Amino acid sequence: MDKRPVLGLIVGNRGGFPQPPVADGRRTLLNRLEGMGIDVIALDETATRLGAVETWQDAQACARLFRDRAAEIDGVLISLPNFADEQGIADSIRLSGLQVPLLVHGFPDEVGRMGFDARRDSFCGKISVCNNLTQYGYPFSLTERHTLDPESTGFEDEIRRFVAVCRVARGMRGARLGVVGTRPNAFKTVRFSEKLLEASGVSISVIDLSDVLGRVERLPESDTRVARKLDEIKAYVTVGNAPEEPLLRMSRLSVVLGDWMEQHGLQGAAIQCWDSMQNNFGFSACTVMSMMTNNLLPAACEADATGLVAMYALQLAAAGPSTLADWNNNFGDDPDRCVFFHCGYWTKSFVPELEFGKHASPALHDSWGTLHGQASAGPITYARVTTDDRHGEVRAYVGEGRMTDDPLDTYGTRAVVEIPGLQRLLRHICRNGFEHHVAMNASLVGDAVEEAFATYLGWKVYRHEAASLAESDPR
Repeated sequence: MDKRPVLGLIVGNRGGFPQPPVADGRRTLLNRLEGMGIDVIALDETATRLGAVETWQDAQACARLFRDRAAEIDGVLISLPNFADEQGIADSIRLSGLQVPLLVHGFPDEVGRMGFDARRDSFCGKISVCNNLTQYGYPFSLTERHTLDPESTGFEDEIRRFVAVCRVARGMRGARLGVVGTRPNAFKTVRFSEKLLEASGVSISVIDLSDVLGRVERLPESDTRVARKLDEIKAYVTVGNAPEEPLLRMSRLSVVLGDWMEQHGLQGAAIQCWDSMQNNFGFSACTVMSMMTNNLLPAACEADATGLVAMYALQLAAAGPSTLADWNNNFGDDPDRCVFFHCGYWTKSFVPELEFGKHASPALHDSWGTLHGQASAGPITYARVTTDDRHGEVRAYVGEGRMTDDPLDTYGTRAVVEIPGLQRLLRHICRNGFEHHVAMNASLVGDAVEEAFATYLGWKVYRHEAASLAESDPR
């Protein structure tokens, strides 16, 4: 997450249109992107006329540059200081072989400068570029405003959103995620298709829970990593009067999971967190999973693999930890508020004052390791991914809301969440057979996640927005 984003830059040009805006625009873009902490790969201004792309030869030069540095490029910004040659731009992408997100941007004209020497016509040229990209079969992103001044705040917002789109698209296409154990028998809701995920570039590795717990039991307490993990647990949360044995088992579990994930190059894991661990080994994995997630190795409850996919996507977009919750309770009579809950393993980024304790369920009450506390108020983006075997597609929903400061006296990790138009969203979830889990991140990245899912992964996405309850339900 600390890696500086890298964008390829194509500055378009077209003969017969003013040339000074091209040179000035190129300099402006380079300075603006550098000021935003973004590394840029672009043609040198001596490689083609003004370092822009217009001709077939220009396209070849740009493509060679992009091919040589393809491993570095997260996405490509296509910018039009004048009308620009759409074919040269599209050929540059085709010849480069890049399969990354593209953002098409046009410079605005000024009403008082519409003479031949100053008029850009980027407004029209952008439509032509998008037409050619569509013909060539390349998906692309657009700025909210059709033309946009690179010096504006809106341009910076667009670029930061696009960089988040690039992180999600690139991260998901090469994602390697793990599933530890199987789902609880009663939870058919979290069944999923590995094959549909694999078709989108998300690969799943699995391990039996008995294998994991066997390794936990065989790992000697004398292993120095166990002591380090125990210290990390005690630094993460105050364990109070908890006995040492479950704490040591949790420490060994953390080491074993870490070894397995490193061996297979995994970025996260969905874990069979109950009730075998509690009944057979006397502890809950909640604290271990919370610490993993807080360290950007997301862990999902109840072997919910597609819940993990949504968590990881939100993490990529926000560059910060996500978590998984149940759509759990109404909140009084408020139609736009509900309770998010899990029993509980949310991270300190959501609940700064976590309390360590036993499982609240009477059947599992002797097991230590669960966390309790209410999340701080603030914004959230929520998302869910599901694999639809009946129709052979991956579907998702995405939206934004906020966690409130309404007090909620109960156990586990929880939040009161306000989502405008919540009842419409719940009807969509129920009618379309989504799971009872939802991923969330304490940020506002819904636009980036939606764009990455729909435009670059080809998933069917419902974007929830506030709307009148009288509107037709989304299907």
